[in-house]
Amino acid sequence: MTEHHRIVVIEDDPQLRRFLKTGLEVHGFRVFQAISGKEGIAEIVKNGPDLILLDLGLQDMDGKEIIEEVKAWSKIPIIVLSARFQVDEKVAALNAGANDYLTKPFDMRELLARINAVLRQTVIPAGGTPVIRSGHIVIDLVRRVVTADGVEVHLSPREYSLLQVLASNPDMVLTHEMLISSVWDGKDLDNVNYLRIFVGRLRHKLETDPARPRIIVTETGVGYRMRILPPG
Repeated sequence: MTEHHRIVVIEDDPQLRRFLKTGLEVHGFRVFQAISGKEGIAEIVKNGPDLILLDLGLQDMDGKEIIEEVKAWSKIPIIVLSARFQVDEKVAALNAGANDYLTKPFDMRELLARINAVLRQTVIPAGGTPVIRSGHIVIDLVRRVVTADGVEVHLSPREYSLLQVLASNPDMVLTHEMLISSVWDGKDLDNVNYLRIFVGRLRHKLETDPARPRIIVTETGVGYRMRILPPG
């Protein structure tokens, strides 16, 4: 596959994480790592990977919970890497939404073959869409430039990070927890008011009528969603 394909590895074994990172990067993949379920979900939201490698036996969450949560708002393929060899475990993970299941220990050549096979079957552009357009707003994720009605908009690093996460998951509802975990690395996880302040700043800079936002909309009691509107 190409160097543009991104993989999030969710694995709590440091030795296996190093093994996977080295083996995948040698073959041109970009690798992002997480040691827990919550951290893994944050990495997925933040980086928009093309594929996820997931261990089932994490400390904070069962892997099947992660599969179900991710598949509720994304079509990103998931390959399970687990020491659980029982047929019931494999069936449960696949029924939860996993695309493939590989039992530990495994050979890197087999893992690469399975990754390539899953990616060939998946219609997700590598690295996501570099330019997002919604109404009068254009977000260039490669150049990190945002314009409204053709005029460049200055955003603080934190404001841009928040917009980047929303834009990388267009028309998807992102929960308060997912956004805070991605943008603030899990700090002040319970401070939803802090998130509201930054959403308000984005609306003030980007929306035609910040009091009646059409692009960055509130999903009451859940989180926020960036709508993709036709040009104009």
